[in-house]
Amino acid sequence: MNITQEKTDDLNAIVTVKISPDDYQEKVNKTIKDQAKKMKLPGFRPGMVPPAHVKKTYGKSILVEEINTLLSESLNNYIQQNEIEILGQPLPKEEDNNFNWDYNDEFVFNYELGLAPEVDVEFTSKDKLTQYNIKVDEETLASRTKSIRRSYGKMTNPEAVADGDVIFGEFIQLSADGSVLENGINVTTSLRLDAVKDAKILKSLIGLKKNDVIDSFDLVTAVDDEKLLAKILKLEDEDPIIPKSNFKLTVKNINRLEEADLNQEFFDKLFGEGTVKTEEEFKAKITEELETMMAQDADKKLAADLYKYGSEKANMPLPNDFLKRWLKIANKEVTDEELEKGYEDFAKNLRWTLVENKIMKDHKIEIKYEDVYQLAKARLDAQFRMYSPQPLSEEQLGQYTAQFMQDKENANRIFDEVKAQKVFDYLKTVITLDKKDITYNKFQELY
Repeated sequence: MNITQEKTDDLNAIVTVKISPDDYQEKVNKTIKDQAKKMKLPGFRPGMVPPAHVKKTYGKSILVEEINTLLSESLNNYIQQNEIEILGQPLPKEEDNNFNWDYNDEFVFNYELGLAPEVDVEFTSKDKLTQYNIKVDEETLASRTKSIRRSYGKMTNPEAVADGDVIFGEFIQLSADGSVLENGINVTTSLRLDAVKDAKILKSLIGLKKNDVIDSFDLVTAVDDEKLLAKILKLEDEDPIIPKSNFKLTVKNINRLEEADLNQEFFDKLFGEGTVKTEEEFKAKITEELETMMAQDADKKLAADLYKYGSEKANMPLPNDFLKRWLKIANKEVTDEELEKGYEDFAKNLRWTLVENKIMKDHKIEIKYEDVYQLAKARLDAQFRMYSPQPLSEEQLGQYTAQFMQDKENANRIFDEVKAQKVFDYLKTVITLDKKDITYNKFQELY
């Protein structure tokens, strides 16, 4: 076998693989003999099918399979042994498909390679980014406290609607002249006042009582969220059409979630018996929880800023034409328009991946299986806690994690997360971080 490489430019190459009869005949003949011993064909005793008959009947398909296996193995070995950094996968040249597939033929295959560019991106103390230290302000603390108290509160039915209540009412669709639309929407459903974004409409709902009627209610303007409107109106179509007409609203009931009292029973439910005993200790616990969450948010912001900054530094060229052909072959359902629209984001991600790989290699940053396992375990633990307040036992969580990691796609995704975190942690020690205090509300405005 003879394998050669010819660079067409710095980012593209052609690899030629020549396979002679000496490379495949022995394997093909052995496969034919093995098949003959296993085949059950009419007119022959089991295991007594003549190899010549197998060769005549199935020889070409066996030859094709053996050549393809040999080709794949040899091409991959060549790339690895010669340490050729490729992007995507080798693409066979279309003109290489015209073979007679005879047993004494020499086969020549040509493959296009997209070569990884040289990564010349360095990070030093001259690179500066802002690292935010998010402060827990009184407004954020009050909002979080209210949310927790409502979660443990009880439902009541007050006499009149107040801000934050839920109106349970009948919505009847109207025609343009204000009359009831024949065969229009008629549903009894819930409308949360915190979903009403129009201040004027919200004010008109405050003070309504059971059995009150609004003759013409502009629900679409009030909510201004198509997904939520579809849910309120119980439109179950995959792509529902939201009506632009008004509705007659009749209040059937008013629901209010009262906040739990700040007492010992509430503290014990939330933190465990005796852990928190006063309102001051409760606020301190909530503040600590918020600070942890905000530190994570600040880290996410820094990571996003670092990615954006690093991606702009990593402006190395790519074999774009090759990559587009490879993406088209790998994703046959993608249209040319979709490919062109999404290619720049793909190229940006690819460049940053090359930068990450270089940092990992240059600074000998290792990823151990335990790192990947523990992150997968933490992700699953957080997911289960969303649906059940009772955490899984260590044994159960370990079993779920092991099962989760058996899926190659899951394992690769978590591996990439670990790699990104390790590179992020390293770069934080290299670049200059200008630390800046900021309130949570102001921090949210940065997005």
